Amino acid sequence: MPKIKTNRSAAKRFKKTATGKIVYNRAGKSHLLTKKDRKRKRNLRKKAVLSSANEKSIRKLLP
Repeated sequence: MPKIKTNRSAAKRFKKTATGKIVYNRAGKSHLLTKKDRKRKRNLRKKAVLSSANEKSIRKLLP
């Protein structure tokens, strides 16, 4: 039986935590930052936990 390959695009975007949750960086931090207030930009720096609806499909990409 061959090994399951990791989807490399998913591996660059998502990480597994020690408890098994999947975290990712939030979108919207690359450009058009002058119109976004300080609080919003600060919150975009934080990592977010993937929702349970999307978690099943991402787990298949990250064996």
